[in-house]
Amino acid sequence: MGVGPSCPAETGSPRERRPSLALKAQESCNGAPVAKRTKEYPRVKGDGRPCKRLAEPRLRAATPSDRERWGSRRDLCPRSRFLETDLSGAHLRGLPSGRPPQLHRHGRDMTQREQDDHGHPVRRAPRCPKTMKLAKAKANSTRYAARQKADLTLAYDVVQANVNNYLAQVSIDNWSPISRLDNWNLTWEWKRDEFIYGMRGAYTLNKEGPACIYSPAASYYKDMDFTPVYSCEKRPIIVDLPPEREKDKDIGNVPLCCKNGTLLPPTMDPARSRAVFQMTVYKVPPDLNRTALYPPQNWKIAGKLNPQYVCGQPVRVSPQIFPDPTGLMSTTPAVPSWQVACNITRPKKRAAKCCVSFSAFYNDSVVPCNTCACGCGNDTATCEPDARAMLLPPEALLVPFDNRTAKARAWAKINHWRVPNPMPCADNCGVTINWHVVNNYKSGWSVRMTIFNWQDYTFKDWFAAVTVGNHFSGYDNVYSFNGTRMDKPFDNTIFMQGLPGLAYLDGITDGKTPGDPRVPGKQQSIISFKRKDAPNINIGKGEGFPKRVYFDGEECALPDRIPKASSAHPRALTTVSLRQVAIAAAIVIITVALLDSLCLW
Repeated sequence: MGVGPSCPAETGSPRERRPSLALKAQESCNGAPVAKRTKEYPRVKGDGRPCKRLAEPRLRAATPSDRERWGSRRDLCPRSRFLETDLSGAHLRGLPSGRPPQLHRHGRDMTQREQDDHGHPVRRAPRCPKTMKLAKAKANSTRYAARQKADLTLAYDVVQANVNNYLAQVSIDNWSPISRLDNWNLTWEWKRDEFIYGMRGAYTLNKEGPACIYSPAASYYKDMDFTPVYSCEKRPIIVDLPPEREKDKDIGNVPLCCKNGTLLPPTMDPARSRAVFQMTVYKVPPDLNRTALYPPQNWKIAGKLNPQYVCGQPVRVSPQIFPDPTGLMSTTPAVPSWQVACNITRPKKRAAKCCVSFSAFYNDSVVPCNTCACGCGNDTATCEPDARAMLLPPEALLVPFDNRTAKARAWAKINHWRVPNPMPCADNCGVTINWHVVNNYKSGWSVRMTIFNWQDYTFKDWFAAVTVGNHFSGYDNVYSFNGTRMDKPFDNTIFMQGLPGLAYLDGITDGKTPGDPRVPGKQQSIISFKRKDAPNINIGKGEGFPKRVYFDGEECALPDRIPKASSAHPRALTTVSLRQVAIAAAIVIITVALLDSLCLW
């Protein structure tokens, strides 16, 4: 039991073989001396000579470097019964399979010392622990906040920093699939008396360089010429450059700039959903340090006829990575980066920018936009802002509101309706949309959507979105617009835009003669729905009207009532059913027959 591995058998004459045998025995025994033939170490079969057992060194506990060199727990604990060590005790080799050895825990030797029949110590095979807890790598912690997801995000990246000034790049990204910006105006508030010295890709509306001599910066930069300075205002207003200045070497020549303030949804054109401009910002004491960098606060952005955004404060995020300007494959990070997240808010009552009117084939009257749907303005002295809008004849939608008064009074007189005094105020919306249910058949129904532009402004690349509710499954086609179904989060919504060459919504124009009313710009299309995909829709009860309507990202105000076949007004004219006609005809026939019989009698 205490006998070590046997040495090779002796061969040759005694004198010739003794040196070589001893040398070979030591080599085969890993340098250990060869044991003499005694009672304690008898001769082994095959004339082999046993190796003398030495005191085995203690196995040290596994260190991290050992784990890295030997690998996992399976490499540290091979399933063998014995371990053979060389004289240095630094190399481990597995012997025939058996119970796995025990590792040393907490630096202590867990082996059990026993003695064999000859009184020599015997080392039992150590056992591996059931579980081995390795140090887990800690997650990479960062001092930057995660980038936020929003309808619109603005990035403020410092790409070059000097002692008293820095170069910043501002990026505007539109992420909402149903919103856009036209002629955007961006403003913020400087908190540390900074001023904009120069800009590329955009400009400030008030370029007041000479007025900077009265600013706090003039007391420090006494020798500076403030004439070329863009703005020393605390709240500057920044606008985009027109497309013809994109390649201007002085104020343009910035990628993704100069779109005249238009940001389209990424679903329409990803390249036109982003705007970028650069500016040189000068600092004042005590911020005269390369690392003393602070972004402006209280960001606001707005457009001509666009959604209302609410923006948060700048949040420090991980530095933005920019490609190498020379065209190489290398990248360059920004010095610091901040992000501003802006989200769309639903317009408040009487604060919308567009409105919708409803009409249907089964009702002669049109439900117009609500009173003061887009604000009352300053004409409340001659009209009633709280009165309900009067029903109109269909042709009244083609003339401005100022020319509708006579038509509304005449229509009320024909239908014997009360005329309020004073009359309700106008809707005051620059864009109105009429949703007219054209027909209703057994196989489906159709709708005509007409967009009116009452402004002098021409909408380029316009789009609209309609949430139709439960009958979205029956949507079939849009004929004069380019219509597509939208995915989440805009379920049950149809996205529409102008066809190529028809993506313009012209402004209002004058009539043919000076006395004729002005004519609005308009676009219209038929939308068809199939009954088999939406069998439970009841058009007669007013279920063919949309739930929400958007134009250029702005949610339009819907009317407070829906025309129905029963009656949209107590005395509104309705369509007579065939059953009622048949009953009336039968009554007339019976009456005539009775009169004839009486006369003959």
